Amino acid sequence: MKILNFDMDALRTMVVGVDLGGFANAAVRLNRSPSAVSMQLRKLERQAGQRLFQRSGRGLVPTQAGEILLQHARRVLALNDEMGQALGTINDGGTVRVGISQDFADSILPSLLLRYARVRPSTHVEIRAGRTCALADEVANGRVDMALAWAVSGHGAGDKIAKVRAAWVGPGKGFDRPPKDLPVPLAVFDSPCFFRDMGIEALSRAHRPWRLAMTTPSLAGLWCGVRAGLGVTVRTALFVPRDLSIVPVSAGLPALPPIEIKLYCAASLSAAANEFRDLLLEIATHEFRIGHALVSKRSRRLGTQGASPTKRTEKPATAATYPQDRTC
Repeated sequence: MKILNFDMDALRTMVVGVDLGGFANAAVRLNRSPSAVSMQLRKLERQAGQRLFQRSGRGLVPTQAGEILLQHARRVLALNDEMGQALGTINDGGTVRVGISQDFADSILPSLLLRYARVRPSTHVEIRAGRTCALADEVANGRVDMALAWAVSGHGAGDKIAKVRAAWVGPGKGFDRPPKDLPVPLAVFDSPCFFRDMGIEALSRAHRPWRLAMTTPSLAGLWCGVRAGLGVTVRTALFVPRDLSIVPVSAGLPALPPIEIKLYCAASLSAAANEFRDLLLEIATHEFRIGHALVSKRSRRLGTQGASPTKRTEKPATAATYPQDRTC
């Protein structure tokens, strides 16, 4: 039986290059020359006995065999680093990689990072504030350890933290009710986006015409478009900027279904990642509870399509992660 020992440095180069979106970036991160990185990739292909990379534009992407090796390489490197930490040869505190929806970043990250730095000052924290549609896949593919994101209610994996109702959001000065024969202007994320799909589907079911007035990949850009009066958007009442408003029911826009906030975690987490997850759950639950109170108060005052998180009654998936007496 042939014994095959993959080169650990070459495996790390492969993982870092894929995660950074290019092997030129990996060369900089790992303090190696581009030619040294190329030699390591060729060494991996010789050891594997098949092509692991193929050209895509000006860069390289993994082949099917490369994707398989990549998944195993992540686990092997994580175990390697864990052994190093256990023996005291790696004492930098490790790395925690976290994905978070753009909606939550401003409200949750400041206190979360401040508190985590106090208990784990030597741990490197890598934050990816991005689009919800990609975050669950980032966890599944091993690119991040955990992700806090929106999710379609009742669908998919992940542990539910809260359930809120989606709402139409318009400019602070108010949204004039458009005549039914005129299209409703929408300011939305680029596709794919289930907030966008939710709004379009609700309008279509109500036989209301609509048009895309603005599309953007950025939450900040989205708020700018709504603030400028280009159109209304679909989010939730949680974390809406103060100078924007929830569109009242009297505006005649169709009701929207609820949406969930979920935490996705890798199957195995390091001690540093476990501590980060626990703090994330604590702070996120606190912020959502505050948001719930503010939204309820605002909704009663304005008679809007308020979005209030529902109390969790189902049995949690992991008792240590989701205490049964925790409400959202």
